[in-house]
Amino acid sequence: MSMTITEKILAAHAGKAEAHPGEFVRCTLDFVFGNDITAPIAINEFEKLGAATVFDRDRVALIPDHSTPNKDIQSAQLTLRMREFAKKHDLTYYFEVGRMGIEHALLPEQGLVLPGDCIIGADSHTCTYGALGAFSTGVGSTDLAAAMALGETWFRVPESMKFLFYGRRQPWVSGKDLILYTIGKIGVDGARYRAMEFCGESIAALSMSDRMTICNMAIEGGGKNGIIAPDAVTRQYVEGRAKRPYTFYAGDADAQYLETYEWDCREIEPQVSFPFLPSNAKPISEAAAMNVTIQQVVIGSCTNGRLEDLRAAAAILKGRKAHPDVRVIVLPATQWIWRQAMKEGLMEIFVEAEAAVSTPTCGPCLGGHMGVLAKGERAVATTNRNFVNRMGADGSEVYLAGPAIAAASAVLGRIGSPRELGITEEADFSSAVRA
Repeated sequence: MSMTITEKILAAHAGKAEAHPGEFVRCTLDFVFGNDITAPIAINEFEKLGAATVFDRDRVALIPDHSTPNKDIQSAQLTLRMREFAKKHDLTYYFEVGRMGIEHALLPEQGLVLPGDCIIGADSHTCTYGALGAFSTGVGSTDLAAAMALGETWFRVPESMKFLFYGRRQPWVSGKDLILYTIGKIGVDGARYRAMEFCGESIAALSMSDRMTICNMAIEGGGKNGIIAPDAVTRQYVEGRAKRPYTFYAGDADAQYLETYEWDCREIEPQVSFPFLPSNAKPISEAAAMNVTIQQVVIGSCTNGRLEDLRAAAAILKGRKAHPDVRVIVLPATQWIWRQAMKEGLMEIFVEAEAAVSTPTCGPCLGGHMGVLAKGERAVATTNRNFVNRMGADGSEVYLAGPAIAAASAVLGRIGSPRELGITEEADFSSAVRA
């Protein structure tokens, strides 16, 4: 019987010839990890199990990224708990400040999550790695504890939904805009416990960075996982990075999907998701006309803190200043991205624009630190959630957008587009910032 790519990966890791929606399967895991919010709880539960050691010291990672550098005594204690556990069990991959990054950017960059893998992480945006053609999903800390000990877990095989994009994208339309548009169409529970498979000529034309952005936000549509079939772009990305062998899976041509959506990218504008749901997406033409003033812009996070995102923002900010009423915070997602952005001159552009540039951290995305909002303040952010109180005080608001819209809004002091700054065509970001 035919299978989707998600079903094939789960079948392979369950040691079965087939896996079908609704079936419960017990799968071996290629990689598991937790962060400074979730891992300490998992460590406590791991020790309650009485496990002598982790199943594989090379396949368990601990990554403090949410409240780092430590924002207070409590976060320092949580990080200490992780550090001591990593030393006790001689974990190969423990990423401390100065060597770390935001987990969902860092792990692919380091070649630790790969095509064909079955991956769990104690963080909801673990679905990011579907961009590589892996099955990856978020779990709770207790599930992580068991997985660290056993190297396996169970799943109910999800039904699959297909999202096919075709046509040439409009200027400044990125992976962020395609996923916000998708969530706007199906709602935040439209893909509940389903595999969201993204395909079509427009997806094939995307960089790995944009693909990761799309799969990162599958959870915001309720998805169990997001996934894109691996191709030449995938191979180019993983070759030279991969720490172990990997497998390319592809769904069968006659695989069954619960629903299929087809959208013409020529009709999709850059998107802005208004409070208080990612599904409250509006095209920039409508959003800009509403004259929404802002006090903060955040460019970064596991969703849009990669080098291509920083290049996009820098191309807009080059030679311009942030509006005097707007704080601009730039968060490169990893140390490598930070260093590369510095080499390319992006940091100078951000500083000249009067932005603050941070070490890698999730920080303001979860209302933790490095950009918490006061009551009544509004922020445009390249992050992934805009729920009530998400970035700060009750009464604050977060508007989700891609890096180009975020950067233009920083200059305008309100939600707006590069076109309003006289930028009528999308630049080659890498060459534009070096010019």
